[in-house]
Amino acid sequence: MARLADIRQFYGLMDRLFRLQSGPRRLANLGPSMPRRGVYFFFDETEPRTDSGDGPRLVRIGTHALTAGATSTLRQRLAQHRGKLSGGGNHRGSIFRLLVGQALMASGGGLSCASWGIKGDLAKAALALGAALPDLAALEAPVEAAVSKYLSQLSFAFLAVDDKPGPNSLRGFIERHSIALLSNFGRPALDPSTVNWLGRSSDRPLVATSGLWNQRHVSEAHDPAFLSTLSDLIDQQSLK
Repeated sequence: MARLADIRQFYGLMDRLFRLQSGPRRLANLGPSMPRRGVYFFFDETEPRTDSGDGPRLVRIGTHALTAGATSTLRQRLAQHRGKLSGGGNHRGSIFRLLVGQALMASGGGLSCASWGIKGDLAKAALALGAALPDLAALEAPVEAAVSKYLSQLSFAFLAVDDKPGPNSLRGFIERHSIALLSNFGRPALDPSTVNWLGRSSDRPLVATSGLWNQRHVSEAHDPAFLSTLSDLIDQQSLK
């Protein structure tokens, strides 16, 4: 019951965040007012909440630049997930894209790509597989396009937190405990994923059973105190 109360409080905070941003955004239009650093929250409008109230279920939480000295921005990270506006993308630069692509291929939709997730870039994958780079790119293109289409259907909100990259990042704190709170991995399910949720086709048990497109932190316990910190950060954003 305590976890359910915390989940309800969390979604109430997300509602406040949406109102500040005049509603949900889509990856196709990141908008002109993106902060340099922050935490992002993706929602699937085909996934209704069933325990904590009405509205879509949150399916992915993330941030960026957690390593000391990292320079990536929030916009750059979201653009990596989005891929090209033409429909292409690079799943080797986005674990979110990699996970979604694997699940799409496993879901029985007819997509197939033996090189998916192999090596850290396309050229290294082509070398490892003894394939011509253009041929490998062409093989992966339909899956990348399907991933972009799927991600375009999700809505998101972001929380501006412009702290320095590093192991003690406040962004990392919010990401970690948000994931731990919402994850159903290894515990009684609250707001469980529907039978049609694509993530159930994932070969990663941490994804399939947590109900999130996340793997890190899904088996951890959340610190309820993070909700007060999250609320304070949203208050600060409303004053800007």
